[in-house]
Amino acid sequence: MGLQIPQFTWPGAPESIGPKLAEIGRAADGAGFASVWTMDHFFQIGRGYGEAEEPMLEGYTALGFLAAATRNAKLGALVTGVNYRHPGILAKTVTTLDVLSGGRAYLGIGAGWYEREARALGTPFPPTAARFEWLEETLRIVRRMWSENNGPFEGEHFRLEETLNSPQPISRPHPPVMIGGTGEKKTLRLVAEYGDACNLFTFGADPAIARKLEVLRRHCDEVGRDYEEIEKTTLGVAYPGRGGMDAEKVVETCAGLAALGVEHAIFSLPDVEEIEPLERFGEEVIPAVADL
Repeated sequence: MGLQIPQFTWPGAPESIGPKLAEIGRAADGAGFASVWTMDHFFQIGRGYGEAEEPMLEGYTALGFLAAATRNAKLGALVTGVNYRHPGILAKTVTTLDVLSGGRAYLGIGAGWYEREARALGTPFPPTAARFEWLEETLRIVRRMWSENNGPFEGEHFRLEETLNSPQPISRPHPPVMIGGTGEKKTLRLVAEYGDACNLFTFGADPAIARKLEVLRRHCDEVGRDYEEIEKTTLGVAYPGRGGMDAEKVVETCAGLAALGVEHAIFSLPDVEEIEPLERFGEEVIPAVADL
């Protein structure tokens, strides 16, 4: 089970954000969450999470902070838009997180979608087709930088004269690459070719998940990849409203996801800053899910 922290609109912000984020990280680690995730956005995204003007932390700085507050949970951004960072710098950033956390980093990445923040802050935002081309080149560059080959990379969109990356990550053979998105023709094909994990958004044990995983299996067959090598993950919300959490319902949802082939269920908790939801997860949800 994983925890995503998508909001920082907490009482007393911004002064309270640092201490509260550290408290959340320690509590999640103590509760037994296998992973802790931030979003990788510069503006809050709307979509029920809050308005653009609400607090949003830069993802990798926050993850480095969480690395110091945790000991066991893996850490990652769910997920980085490929248009936010040059591929070589992104590989270096995730390597740094992996080294400082003792080998606990994921690289979460996708094609990106949030045009407003890109236009506002001046980052590139080419058409969708071009972003997918960037994504594939970035995956190739990251793979190169996490290898012994320090030679140049010549792509259609990116050119690196050296792919030197020292130190190399602690994770072996490298931090797992999670590709986020549900697109059947492009995204899941890239998962089959380059990914160590996929991430699918869900509101529960949706049968559509099974269909997406079957598409992924077909892509794996086409490229000669072992489908079982890929970690199947989902992202959802543990409970839709404020004021409580039905632990039994969360366990039931996870059982349904497991039956569909999901191995790692990641949730955001709307009242995570109150800490009590994390404690209840540790007491009532995570042990029950471990028995599935």
